[in-house]
Amino acid sequence: MKKERQAKILSLINEFPIDTQEELQQRLSDLGFDVTQATVSRDIKELRIVKMLDAGGIYRYAVSGTSNGKSLKYIDIFSHSAISVEYSSNDVVIKCHAGMAQGACASLDMMKCENILGTLAGDDTIFVIAKSAQDAKNLCEMLRKLI
Repeated sequence: MKKERQAKILSLINEFPIDTQEELQQRLSDLGFDVTQATVSRDIKELRIVKMLDAGGIYRYAVSGTSNGKSLKYIDIFSHSAISVEYSSNDVVIKCHAGMAQGACASLDMMKCENILGTLAGDDTIFVIAKSAQDAKNLCEMLRKLI
């Protein structure tokens, strides 16, 4: 039963953008697996499932070690480099520690956020052009959570 449940968890995570244990527990229940939140939590730990940032800037469950596992490294680099994030219209300005902007910018580029048209980095500042003012606002809010 445990192996079947854990296989179904992996399947669900690959098929749906699941972002909470409660949602995962409900989906399992809908499929006939009567599990508690504690069981789901243990399964997540055993399966090495982590929350990762998706292209839309939302954290979702994913299996670590997949191609998405690289995004954790980029998030870590960005979060340790950036100091502040501000936006105006569709422009986002990210202030970084001295000498860290280029690495943080490369990390941001590797996160492949769909709402970014382009980036430009100096020594301690990153300039980002978003597709729209709303995209700039959403990107700013997401990046603030990372730092």
